[in-house]
Amino acid sequence: MFSVKQQKFMEMDELSLRKVPFFFMIDFQAENIEIFRQEELINSDLLIDFQNFSNTSHQPALHKNIEWKSYPETLESFKKGFDKVQENIHLGNSYLTNYTRKTKIETNLTLREIFFHSGAKYKVFYKDFFVFFSPETFVKIIDGKILTYPMKGTIDAALENAEETLKNDRKEKAEHYTVVDLLRNDLSMVADDVKVDKFQHIDFIRTRQKDLYAMSSEISGNIKPEFNGKVGSIMQNLLPAGSILGAPKSKTMEIILDAEGYERGFYTGVCGWFDGENVDSCIMIRFIEKEGDTLYFKSGGGITHMSRPEDEYQEMKNKIYVPIY
Repeated sequence: MFSVKQQKFMEMDELSLRKVPFFFMIDFQAENIEIFRQEELINSDLLIDFQNFSNTSHQPALHKNIEWKSYPETLESFKKGFDKVQENIHLGNSYLTNYTRKTKIETNLTLREIFFHSGAKYKVFYKDFFVFFSPETFVKIIDGKILTYPMKGTIDAALENAEETLKNDRKEKAEHYTVVDLLRNDLSMVADDVKVDKFQHIDFIRTRQKDLYAMSSEISGNIKPEFNGKVGSIMQNLLPAGSILGAPKSKTMEIILDAEGYERGFYTGVCGWFDGENVDSCIMIRFIEKEGDTLYFKSGGGITHMSRPEDEYQEMKNKIYVPIY
């Protein structure tokens, strides 16, 4: 008997081999998988706005001044999990761990309004349950070629020589090298001739609080014949995404589940659109979730042996923003 999870990946393979367009969402631990055929998106509580696909055209006007407050945990509270991560890194159990937190926020915007009015490469609103506005591509599959764009390392763009500082920061550089190496290995499971096409490219990200620079690279390969047309099998092999987990994957997952003490759910999972030929997918970050009547913003960053708790705490807070101007 196949598990529900295996059945879902097999369903994705079946649809993609038949060239049937569909949208998919896979949570962080690759346990919950949702699949929507194109016709099911018309009357669903799922709104999607990707660079090359959207199921919505009407953008209602926003007639209000935005109110936005966040209530981050204390540094002392943040350090409890951080110290567990660092201890494991020093023991050699992990050399990069992505440590995330959930922060209570208050805003006069609805999740739906955030979806319509935020600016990002990838936006999804789901059932008044969560919304995200992600800058990070997971993988693209174009004409038998697979590409991934790991994004690791951010800095306040207002700092003097910010771009150069980010590129040359020992901790950020080590983190970026690690993720590039990890994803190059991951792609090698499903692709041949894997290579790094661009390294340490700097992207500009605008936010209400402050502007950020983020560092990304581009890795590509040619999909192996046995994976050709099998979107589900490709995703099953690549997940969880290395850039929001760490390395090595299985042990780092154990560390995260112990250190974070909350359920990530769909946060840091992946979602994507298969158009009948090609795939565009993203990491579900910059993520706001509703629990009862309370909103939580989930954010974090990569921890290495060089990480300082104060810096990581600040980075986690820097990412709590909504990109509406």
